[in-house]
Amino acid sequence: MSRIGQKPIEILSGITVNLKDQTLEVAGSMGKMQLNISDKIQIKIDGNLIKLESKNEHPSNKSLLGLYRTLINNAIVGAAKSWAKSLELVGVGYRAQTSGQELNLSLGFSHPIIMQAPPGIKFEVAENKITVSGMDKYLVGEIAAKIRRLKKPEPYKGKGIKYVGEKIRKKAGKATKALGGAPGAK
Repeated sequence: MSRIGQKPIEILSGITVNLKDQTLEVAGSMGKMQLNISDKIQIKIDGNLIKLESKNEHPSNKSLLGLYRTLINNAIVGAAKSWAKSLELVGVGYRAQTSGQELNLSLGFSHPIIMQAPPGIKFEVAENKITVSGMDKYLVGEIAAKIRRLKKPEPYKGKGIKYVGEKIRKKAGKATKALGGAPGAK
């Protein structure tokens, strides 16, 4: 069983963490984020360390420790430097451009697709790459997955939207006939 939940979380310099009831607020140079913590978990802030403890020794509470430790750590890292996911457009005529908080995509459909960035999320476009960045790791991943879902890479030529570094398994094309036709044909 993993013991990640028992490790203390280090508060990075420039980050402020406030605990009020069961709500943890993390603020830093990238912005503010609030996390609602389960009442089964007890949080102790000791100097520049955060420690999580289970209020009772039920096995499901131990798994919650690992979950909340990771969520809090992601919020602290996101407040110091933003999280980012990069996507790549593969295909002739596939284009992306930003205008303010909107991402305009031309993906071979009869209409352009316009995505509005939620608060805290920023789009950047360079040539055929889209970068989604923000403080909330979950939201960055969710928005990147929504963009990818618009035109998943197809398995024959690999055209579509893929994550940078993602390997697309390609299938073999249709087999060609041998010269002379089928055996026994006249």
